[in-house]
Amino acid sequence: MQDFFELKKNNTTVQTEIIAGVASFLATSYIIVVNPSVLSQAGMPFAGVLTATVIVCFFSSLMMGLYAKNPIIVAPGMGLNAFFTYSAVLGLGVTWQVALGAVFWSGIVFLLLSAFNIRTLILLAIPRPLRYAIAAGIGLFITLIGFANAKFIVANPATILSIGDITPSVLTFLAGLLLTAVLLTKQVKGGILFGILFTTLAAYPLGRWWGLGADPQVNWQGVFAAPDFSLLLQLDYINSLQWAVVPVIFAFVFTDMFDSISTFVGLAEAANLTDAQGQPRNIKRSLMTDAFATTLAGLVGSSPGTAYIESAVGIEAGGRTGLTAVVGALLFLPFLFLAPLLSVIPAIATAPALVLVGVFMVRPVTKVDWQQLDEAIPAFLAMVLIPFSYSITQGIIWGFLSWTAMKLVSGKTQDITLALLVIDAFCILALFVH
Repeated sequence: MQDFFELKKNNTTVQTEIIAGVASFLATSYIIVVNPSVLSQAGMPFAGVLTATVIVCFFSSLMMGLYAKNPIIVAPGMGLNAFFTYSAVLGLGVTWQVALGAVFWSGIVFLLLSAFNIRTLILLAIPRPLRYAIAAGIGLFITLIGFANAKFIVANPATILSIGDITPSVLTFLAGLLLTAVLLTKQVKGGILFGILFTTLAAYPLGRWWGLGADPQVNWQGVFAAPDFSLLLQLDYINSLQWAVVPVIFAFVFTDMFDSISTFVGLAEAANLTDAQGQPRNIKRSLMTDAFATTLAGLVGSSPGTAYIESAVGIEAGGRTGLTAVVGALLFLPFLFLAPLLSVIPAIATAPALVLVGVFMVRPVTKVDWQQLDEAIPAFLAMVLIPFSYSITQGIIWGFLSWTAMKLVSGKTQDITLALLVIDAFCILALFVH
């Protein structure tokens, strides 16, 4: 294990990697319940999607750990599941079987792009200031998700966002945030994991379990639930190739591709997971894993799989090798049978970790030359539009387009590569494909 995962080379230990794997799992485990709740609105059986979700999480994260050797969890993507349900099925009126076929074919496109290094070329075409800005933007995005999960930040028609009511659950979140911050400041190993466990335990004396609303009543759902394989191979891979479905396939390809690339870039820049050339470590294998996750999702009955930005929680807990992803993958597997147990962990338990991870992910933004405005302005737009639009993809799109525009009007056409122009073309196309 020491040699396979190169633990000494990465200045880590088995204990640290296990703690990091548990932390990453806790930060991403919400998808086991949330993904079925979204896709079931497309007419898919809740239990079937839950089983499919666990299968995607397990095999894809295991592949990321053993094949790509990166500490990144792979799971069905939030946003992608919303597009599947609300845009493809409910919006365009295609059946969920056809939508699953579109997921499958987008995965095949991913595999081809990855196998021939096209996705890697796209990644290498991202200017470094944009990489730094994307990392910071993802950090702000994760922080916003944490605050929203805790209902510390809520929607407000008058001001768009505002501070929520000070409820028992919000106070519990604040206590967990303070403790986790202290543990990190004191450099306590596993501080993020201890913070998650403390916040979960602190919620218990309130006399509440956690479901919907700020202070929900008891929501105990039992312990065991048998897996449901009813969605296995239910995709319609023939009708999903109709011309009317092509925009759906393209949207899956574009959104998943840039979400995963930006996630790899952001995590690599924030945690120094780079190779000798300064590029994200084992990037081709990581992208192949991401492509495998999407293809597998279509076969077993889920929306596309993608690398998870919440993996930053485990990375900040010390995870540096594929062992972190392997531990996370193994922790998903029992929930084929034990999914109801996840109702015990409230969203506020992982919220402090998500908020504080933002502190570490914004570090690369200091590498941007803010005096050079033709680079600073696109970097700034990419950074702020990711959380402001609640979309990594939108931040990427406008970051690229503004970069090209600024370089063009500044007369620095040598900074505009052919690969960048191709990316810009896809960015423009993506703006009109929903």
